[in-house]
Amino acid sequence: MPQKVHCAHILVKTEQEAKEILERLKKGAKFANIAREVSLCPSGKRGGDLGTFGRGKMVKEFETAAFTLKKGETSPIVKTKFGNHIIKRLE
Repeated sequence: MPQKVHCAHILVKTEQEAKEILERLKKGAKFANIAREVSLCPSGKRGGDLGTFGRGKMVKEFETAAFTLKKGETSPIVKTKFGNHIIKRLE
């Protein structure tokens, strides 16, 4: 398991919004463009880019998903106390 990962994410309130985003991604929409458009996280302005982070820096559900993704892979919906996330492993 890697000690650090570089990820981006899109944060929305509802599971329905997250499902719609996953559909847009499947149809070829760019992850960064959607993040800039709809993400509730300040990282949305950077295309959702959270930079590189290590274990213990994110809430458990988010961290577990981020560290299991392979480079270029996008997660299913990840629910946390902050909302519904879609995570993309960048490096």
